[in-house]
Amino acid sequence: MKTLLATAALAMAVGAGPAMADLVFPSLSYRTGPYAPNGIPFADGYADYLTLLNERDGGIEGEKIRMTECETGYNTEKGVECYESTKGEGSLVYQPLSTGITYQLIPKATADKIPVHSMGYGRTSAADGAVFPYIFNYPGTYWDAASIIVKHIMNEEGGDISGKKISLVYHNSAYGKEPIRTLEELSKKHGFELSLYPVDHPGQEQKATWLQIRRDRPDYVTMWGWGVMNQVAVQEAANIRFPMDHFIGVWWSGSENDVLPAGAGANGYKAVTFHGVGTDFPLFEDIKKHVTDAGKAAGDGSHIGEVLYNRGLYAAMLATEAARTAMKMHDTKELTPDMVRDGMEALKIDEARMKELGLPGFAPEIAVTCSNHGGPGLGAIQQWDADAKSWSLVTDFMGADREVVDALIKEDSEAYAKENNITPRDCGA
Repeated sequence: MKTLLATAALAMAVGAGPAMADLVFPSLSYRTGPYAPNGIPFADGYADYLTLLNERDGGIEGEKIRMTECETGYNTEKGVECYESTKGEGSLVYQPLSTGITYQLIPKATADKIPVHSMGYGRTSAADGAVFPYIFNYPGTYWDAASIIVKHIMNEEGGDISGKKISLVYHNSAYGKEPIRTLEELSKKHGFELSLYPVDHPGQEQKATWLQIRRDRPDYVTMWGWGVMNQVAVQEAANIRFPMDHFIGVWWSGSENDVLPAGAGANGYKAVTFHGVGTDFPLFEDIKKHVTDAGKAAGDGSHIGEVLYNRGLYAAMLATEAARTAMKMHDTKELTPDMVRDGMEALKIDEARMKELGLPGFAPEIAVTCSNHGGPGLGAIQQWDADAKSWSLVTDFMGADREVVDALIKEDSEAYAKENNITPRDCGA
């Protein structure tokens, strides 16, 4: 009952005005269950950005936004049910925040001609827009993240990691398994030894895993975790005195939730990211004025500026900018999901636009194309300062190994097309 009331309240807060607004943005959220600590700040950031546009700008180009939030509990079956129950409301784009849900929605949403934005997650080969016209994963993919982490390790080791031991601790699911093939290819290319440590859902018991890591003595550990798995892993790494600056998580293993429980033990832990940290951007002044101070925030305001709040906000910004692009392309404010798909595929956000949006320097420029739904594939390394209780970027944004990653994307997308009798679109040169 509380979840239903909260969902209704959020829908009202974001959709002030007519009961059925023109622009419907569904939010497949999880404010309950074992992954709620991660799902809540993302959902808050997503909702607060949409509220900001309504309150400050009257919506997108004057068209009001209505957000429909549906609780998935990070459960794939519930996520599909949420999609089925909300798609008929005029939903313009789905952001499932779950690799498992995304995999199930790829054929469904494609058949329904509704775009899915699995931002930095989901099926990496969906970056091939010729095969996956309705699926987008910009600004980067899991395989980009794996490559960037290896590139960072190489930079730390003077460019040579031959003979080094690199371990992957991963959530034993479709999500956690995504980077394995990429890391295997990179290990062949660079001569490092790769070892794999699966962790079953939800990841609360990892003592045996980390005792094995202590015995194996890897030079670096990388992690594909989510929810409580991350904080347990960080704590266990601290318990065996693993050097935290040699422990690097994917961008879904680098939030405040993951490090605060370990206290000083988490100091120096790293994670890759595809956007900036903190609140030192003009946009947050507008959020304070038009959203939090106005009593219209999705949550209690305690998550503002956190990594996952900022990511939810960024996801909403990318979705609404795609809608704005679609309006200009089709010369109408009455959008359909198909039009928004066109806007997503033509999305271009340069630094000048980021500055206009109040987010200068927040993230790399984006230029999506028919053939490239994965975006620039850039990432930076952020590091945790336990004393300051904050993240900071310790590298510039860097690119993935396109030779390795693009070849894997091509191989996997071609196999998918063949299995599903898909004739790839002609995206031109």
